[in-house]
Amino acid sequence: MASKRRSETKLTRKEIEAIFKRREKAQNDHDVEALMIDYADDCVVDSPTGGTHQGRAAIAKVFKAVFDGFPDLKVTTDKLIIDGDSVSHVIGLEGTDLGGFLGVPATGKSFRVPAVFLYEFRKGLIVRERRIYDFTGLLLQIGVMKAKPV
Repeated sequence: MASKRRSETKLTRKEIEAIFKRREKAQNDHDVEALMIDYADDCVVDSPTGGTHQGRAAIAKVFKAVFDGFPDLKVTTDKLIIDGDSVSHVIGLEGTDLGGFLGVPATGKSFRVPAVFLYEFRKGLIVRERRIYDFTGLLLQIGVMKAKPV
């Protein structure tokens, strides 16, 4: 399933930049199949909402659940930091809870949170992805959680 552009050698900076430009488009198009070509068969993704998932099928299921819950989800790149096979992707996430999330009915409320996704590549594919964002802030914004005054 990996693209033929991948090889045994390390990716160049330009190749990584192109991958993330394409990934942003795929995320904004909610194209799970296009996103999955970047993952190794044994890839591990850690996420505040989804927990830890291993393998393409499990990761695809998470993307589908997020896209179903937030059908207008948009990702915006703020910064891409590349250090060899390690990449930090600083992004903004925004969307509206129109499809329900984590088993909770849809609230119709919007959110906007900053995020950092950390990636490790091997042989041109993502082998590890760690997603870091303000999950509590997201829940507050979509009305699933209420803030208590101190």
